[in-house]
Amino acid sequence: MGLHSQAHFLFKPYNPNMAKLVSVAEMVSVERAANAAGLSHAQMMENAGRNLAETLLAFSQDEESSVLALVGKGNNGGDSLVALAALAEQGWQTSAYLVERERDDYVERLEDSGGLVLEHGNIGVLREAIAGHEMLLDGLLGTGITLPLRAPIPEMLAAAKETLDDLDGAPLVIAVDCPSGMDCDNGEAASETLAADLTVCMAAVKNGMLYPQAFNLLGELAIVEIGLLEDLPEWTAIQRYAIDEAMALEALPERRPDSHKGSFGTALIVAGSGHYPGAALLAGRAAARSGAGLIRVATTAPVQAMLAGHMPEATWLPLPDAEGWIAAEAAEVIAGELKTASVILMGPGFGLEDTTRAFVSHLLASKILPPMVVDADGLKLLAKIKDGPRRLPADSILTPHPGEMAILTGLALAEIQSDREGLARRFAGEWGQVLVLKGAFTVVAAPDGRTAILPLASSALATAGTGDVLAGIITGLRAQGVAPFEAACTGIWLHGEAGLQAAYYQGSEASVVAGDLLDELGELLG
Repeated sequence: MGLHSQAHFLFKPYNPNMAKLVSVAEMVSVERAANAAGLSHAQMMENAGRNLAETLLAFSQDEESSVLALVGKGNNGGDSLVALAALAEQGWQTSAYLVERERDDYVERLEDSGGLVLEHGNIGVLREAIAGHEMLLDGLLGTGITLPLRAPIPEMLAAAKETLDDLDGAPLVIAVDCPSGMDCDNGEAASETLAADLTVCMAAVKNGMLYPQAFNLLGELAIVEIGLLEDLPEWTAIQRYAIDEAMALEALPERRPDSHKGSFGTALIVAGSGHYPGAALLAGRAAARSGAGLIRVATTAPVQAMLAGHMPEATWLPLPDAEGWIAAEAAEVIAGELKTASVILMGPGFGLEDTTRAFVSHLLASKILPPMVVDADGLKLLAKIKDGPRRLPADSILTPHPGEMAILTGLALAEIQSDREGLARRFAGEWGQVLVLKGAFTVVAAPDGRTAILPLASSALATAGTGDVLAGIITGLRAQGVAPFEAACTGIWLHGEAGLQAAYYQGSEASVVAGDLLDELGELLG
C-alpha cells in the first residue's frame, strides 16, 4: 500500500492518549486555557516543534536526512522552525523558506544551529531548494485559514506543487498540523494545497480532515503532544474521538493463561434464512474469530443442516421456519437460551416477512433479554415495531448503514448523509443505545454524548457480507465483556483494518470478499 493510499489513516503511536477530534474554535479555546493555566504559548510551540522533529526522525528511513520547510508567519511556521533547529542538532541538513515571516528569535535559532534561511520572493530558488532536499515540511498556513487564499500564497503553493510533480523521486511532503490551504472545519481545500505523505497534528485531529476531499490530502497521520492538557476542563469536555489502533486495542480484554471458554462469554447468533444462509455463517465465524468463548448459532433447521459442517466449533439451535424464514414461534425456542447468553446478535439474513417481524416483537417482550446487537434486516423489522429501538435491553448496539438509518428514523437519505455525526449523536441519545452509522468514515455515538469516527474509506468493504462480519466482530467483543461504545469502536477498527489487509493480499480492493476479512483478524488481535 503506497504512502498516498487514499483509503488508510495510520496513526503512529507518538501520542499515548486517545486521538481527540476537535473544531478549530475548540483547539483555540484549549490553547488559551492552557496558557492561562501556566503552559505558555511559547512552551506549547517548543513542545510541538520538538515532538514534530521526533516524528520526522522516526518517519525517515535514514539516520541523517535533509528537510526544507515552507515557513509562514503563524504558529505552524514557529513549530517548523523549532523542529528544524532540533533536526540540525541531529546532523540533518535543514533549510527554511520564509513566506511573509519577519526574522525573529526562531529564525535566528535555526541559523545558529547551522540551518539555511531563504527569503521568499524568488520562485526559482524555491524550486531548486525543493529538488535539493529529501523532505518538504509544509508549515506555511495554520488551521484557521479561510478560502480563497490570498496572494502570494496560491502562486507559491502552485509552484511547489508543479515542482513536486515534475521531479523523479520527489521529496516526501510532511504537513504541520494540516496541509496548507485546507479548511479544518468543513474539509474544503484550495486547488493548490499540497498532498501530504504524512500529516502531523498538534494535540488532536481537526474535524475537517474527516471529509473526503481533505482526507485524500493527508497521507498517514501522526498526533503529537503540545503539553499536558488532561487537567483542563476545556480539554476533558471534548468527548469526540478519531479511532486509532491504540484506542481500539486498549479495549480488548485480558486473556489470562488460566482462562477457559466460559471466561469469554457466550454469543448467541440469531441469523440467516433460506434465502440468506451465509449471513449466519459469516456472523458466527466473526464472533468466534474476535475472541468469544462460546458461539451458539440459532437459525432455521434447513440452514443449520447446510452450514453446520462449515463451522464445527459452534453449537446450533434449530428454529422453526415458515417457508424458509424464521417463524414467529421461534421466540419460544430462543427464550430457553437467554439465561446463558452474554449477548445476542439479531438480524443478519432475516428477510422482511411478517412472521419474522412477529418473532422480533415476541423476542423483545422477553423479560430477561441480555444486551443485543441489531443489524441488517433486524433493523428494518425493528422500525416496524412501535418504539422498536427503545424496547431493546440496556447496553445494546444498533449498526445501520445510511439506508437502514433512513428507515429507522423516517429521514431522507440525503439528510442523514449531510449530518452523519450529529444525527448519530441525536438518535443514540433518544434511543438510549450505542449507534454505529456505517459507511465511509463510520460514526459511533453513545447515549452519553461520546462520539467517535473511524478515519477510513475503502471500497474493499463495499461487498456483500462485510456488514455481517462487522456485526459478528462487535458481538464477539460484547460477549467478552467489552463495554458497548468501546466494543463498537474496536469492532469497526478491526473490520476496517481487516479489509485493507485483505485488499493487500488479494492484490486489489475489488477482489476482496467478506470471508477474506475473517482470515486477517488473528494478526490484528495478536
